[in-house]
Amino acid sequence: MLSFKTVSKVTKRYRHLVRYQQIIGIIIKYGFEDIIDATKIDHYLNKIPFSTPHQKLSRNQRIRMVLEELGPTFIKMGQVLSSRPDLIPLDLTRELAKLQDTVPSFSFEQVEQIIRAEFDKPIRDVFHSFETSPFASASIGQVHRAELSPGEQVAVKIQRPGIRKRVEIDLEIIHYLAQVMEKNLENVDIFRPVKIVEEFAQSLAKELDYMVEAANMEQMADQFAKEPAIHIPEVYWTHSTQRVLCMEFIRGIKADDLEAIHRAGLDRKKITRIGADFVMRQVFEFGFFHADPHPGNILILNDQRICMIDFGMIGFVDLITRELFIDLLQELASKNSLNTARLLCRLTVPDESVNMAALEKDISQFCAIYLSRKLEEINPSRMIHQFLELCARHGLRIPPDLFLMIKAFISLEGVVRTLYPQFDMLGHARPYIRAAALRKYSMPRLSREFNRIAKDIFALLQILPSDTSHIITQIKQGKIKISIKIEGLEQLMMIQDQTSNRISFAIIIASLILGSAIVLNSRIPPMIFGVSIIGIAGFVAAAVLGFWLLVAIIRRGRL
Repeated sequence: MLSFKTVSKVTKRYRHLVRYQQIIGIIIKYGFEDIIDATKIDHYLNKIPFSTPHQKLSRNQRIRMVLEELGPTFIKMGQVLSSRPDLIPLDLTRELAKLQDTVPSFSFEQVEQIIRAEFDKPIRDVFHSFETSPFASASIGQVHRAELSPGEQVAVKIQRPGIRKRVEIDLEIIHYLAQVMEKNLENVDIFRPVKIVEEFAQSLAKELDYMVEAANMEQMADQFAKEPAIHIPEVYWTHSTQRVLCMEFIRGIKADDLEAIHRAGLDRKKITRIGADFVMRQVFEFGFFHADPHPGNILILNDQRICMIDFGMIGFVDLITRELFIDLLQELASKNSLNTARLLCRLTVPDESVNMAALEKDISQFCAIYLSRKLEEINPSRMIHQFLELCARHGLRIPPDLFLMIKAFISLEGVVRTLYPQFDMLGHARPYIRAAALRKYSMPRLSREFNRIAKDIFALLQILPSDTSHIITQIKQGKIKISIKIEGLEQLMMIQDQTSNRISFAIIIASLILGSAIVLNSRIPPMIFGVSIIGIAGFVAAAVLGFWLLVAIIRRGRL
């Protein structure tokens, strides 16, 4: 598990000075000098080459390019954040989705070292044969073809050497920079950069553990074990570790390779329907789904089966959230703006108090634009993007896994448009939505809910008598105290004290004035020039106190 090291402030700043300088140099290269100036970290600069900012590119484009140039950790962070509209603006998530995760492969000698370290055996004793050149390479690892026994081919994913150490160094730097940004940049705290880094560290820790990906593959295989049109690669657990993942080698055609599909004589319409069924069942039936179904991760086999690969990014939406989402879709389809607004607020996390009237109005306009047209005239991806923008406009943060689910649907829609543009995705989704809604009130589901409620009530009844008796005993013994705190009461009491003090001073001043007048009138000695000194002193004291009271009132802003 990745964690941020507890080190001294000096060590935290200067431990990886060269890497700090690289990061700051690239940030400056793409025109973000304002961030360097505002965060006051220019003391890391040491002959860093300045270059002209990319003026013609948008800020979001430059952010993406910064992450690409900074390397694997930052690319992965961008990819993770592209699925987190609850943490960053929606337009930035779209730009980060374009990040490319391609890096040069590492040497076969390093592969052999990793295999020996993981299995305590040379590579020839672990695999019957092993190809020296990888057929796929990414920032975290690369994939080689191998054989466990003659004719039994497997794909072996090997984690990049030293990647965990480099990730930890980069995360330590990113975490420190996020703290500096929150401290020095105005309004940046609303994006919660420290929270973003911590969320990313958790996500990356899972991706660096290949056993997690293996478990995801096995769970997906179990869900579709009785579905002949779907194939999930088999995991070879005896040849898999945290840094090595051994799985079935799949020969297939990528979903966007239309020429190869045509040469193989495959039915694109049938393949599209199978793929759509596969994703719909993941989302609406299981809630456990492949969160990155882009064409490179979807292989089409010669017998027209669909095979998914790369299970590093998986989403899970619990039953309650799925049911709320389905209710939302049904209310949206029926153009019930009020109920849609209420369900949307339950399904999301509002930044602040939501203007329900404005939200209902925007939903009504959305329905008028998209739900009054024929299905073939609607672009599902554009419709979903518009709905996400509506949520962002009203400060409604979509939970990460729910957004992953929506993003998976958008990715699938893109694949469908490539394979078979005439396919009606929205119409195909309707039976699954209806079936999911009906399952909510099915007898097995109601029976499970009643059983759960009955168990909860029974458990409560078991502890209620003893807990009630204990509370009564505590009350009798005077051990229970009730503390009531009224917000703003302390300030009210302070204002009351100030008012009382001013009234007291005013009475004292008035008394001094009246007493001094009586003394002057009575000509009480000692006298000077026929005037009582005591009377004059009283008037002077009253004047000083009156002036002090006036100044105090003016400073408080009240006369």
